Amino acid sequence: MKIDIIDYESCSAAGLNLSALRTSLKQHKSGLIKNNLPGSDLDTWIGVVEQINGVDDLGQWQSRNNALAALGYEQGTIRHTVSALINKYGAARIGLVMGSSTSSIDRTEEAYTKLNSDNGLTEAFKQPFVHNPHAPALFAAHLSGIKGPSLTINTACSSSAKVFATGARWLETGIVDAVLVGGVDTLCLSVLHGFNSLQLLSPNPCKPFDQHRDGINLGEASGFAVLQRAGENDDGRGITLAGYGESSDAHHMSHPHPDGLGARLSMTQALKRAALSPESVDYINLHGTSSRANDLIEGKLISELFPASVRCSSTKAWMGHTLGAAGITEAIIAMDTLHTNVIPGSKNLETLDEALDFSIKATDEEKVCQHVMTNSFGFGGNNCTLLFSRAE
Repeated sequence: MKIDIIDYESCSAAGLNLSALRTSLKQHKSGLIKNNLPGSDLDTWIGVVEQINGVDDLGQWQSRNNALAALGYEQGTIRHTVSALINKYGAARIGLVMGSSTSSIDRTEEAYTKLNSDNGLTEAFKQPFVHNPHAPALFAAHLSGIKGPSLTINTACSSSAKVFATGARWLETGIVDAVLVGGVDTLCLSVLHGFNSLQLLSPNPCKPFDQHRDGINLGEASGFAVLQRAGENDDGRGITLAGYGESSDAHHMSHPHPDGLGARLSMTQALKRAALSPESVDYINLHGTSSRANDLIEGKLISELFPASVRCSSTKAWMGHTLGAAGITEAIIAMDTLHTNVIPGSKNLETLDEALDFSIKATDEEKVCQHVMTNSFGFGGNNCTLLFSRAE
C-alpha cells in the first residue's frame, strides 16, 4: 500500500521553517556556530535554534525539547492540516508517532542543579510528563489535540525516520485514518559531553565523506509530516512513501557493523518494498555524519549497491547531526527535492575520501527526480531507510 505525504515542515539551525531551509540550502549558508551552550567549554561547532528561547510559556510542559516541538508545530500549515483531519475523522482516528533521543533530559539536567534543601525537586520541576522518555508524544498530543494511539520511538539517530514506517503500518492495518509523525531533539550537556567522551566531536565545521574529516557537529531540530493512505486526501504534496526498511545490527553500542550488514539490509528492504531497482533511485540523502568510521562504511555500501548515476549528498553541515530529529529532517530534505527539482550538494566536501568512489559533489544539481532515498543509522545498529516517490 502506498502512503501519501499530505504535509511536512522542518525547523532547525538551517532555517526556522521549510521556506528558510530551502533558502539556506540554495545559498549554501550553514547554521552552525562555535559552541556557546551554557556550562560547556568544548571546542566544537553546534547547530542552535535561537528562537527556542522565546518559547517560555508552556507551564507544566516547559522544557527546551518541548519548546522546540511547539515552535516547529507552528511553522507552515502543519497545525491547520492536523486540525482539518481531526474535524473530518475525529481526534481518536488520528495517530501520533514521535522520534527523539533525549526526550526532555535538558529539563531534568536543570532540575538537578536547582534541588531544594532536602535534595528534592522544587515545585517548578515537578513535571512527571516531562521527565519521561515518552515526553515528545505526550506533548505533541497536548499540542495537537490528537487522541488516537501515540508512540515515542527512541532508537538513537534513526528514531524519527522509523516514525514513517510505524505510521505506514498503522495506516495499512486500518488502526487510524491519518498519522502525524515527527521528531524533536535539543542540545543539552549530557548529549554534547557524551559524544565528546566518545571522541566523536570535531573542533571544525563537519566535512562528511571528505578525506580530512575529523568528527561530527551536533545540532537540534524538530520536524513534522502528515501521512494518509494514498488517494484519501486531495490536498497532498504529490509525494508518496514508496518503501521503507528497518534493521538492527546488534553489533556494538556505538560502532556500526564493520561490513554495514544492517545498513545494507535496510536499504535493500526499502527497495524491495517499493518494487524499485537501485538504478531507479535518483538521489540519496546519506546519513553522512562526518565521523571516520560511519562515512567509510556507508560510502562503501553505496558504491556496492548503487550505480554511479545515483547522486548522493550529506546535508549535516547545514544544521549539524540532530540525533533523534535527524531522520525526519533529512527525510524532508530528500522528499522536498521532488518539489524543488534541486538536489543539494554535500557542503564542505573538498576531497572525497580516497577509499570511496561514488557520485557525491559539493555543488547542487538541478534534476527532476522520480524516486529519492534517505538513510538514518543510529547507535546500537538501529537502521532505517526511507524511499519517497512522485505520486502517480
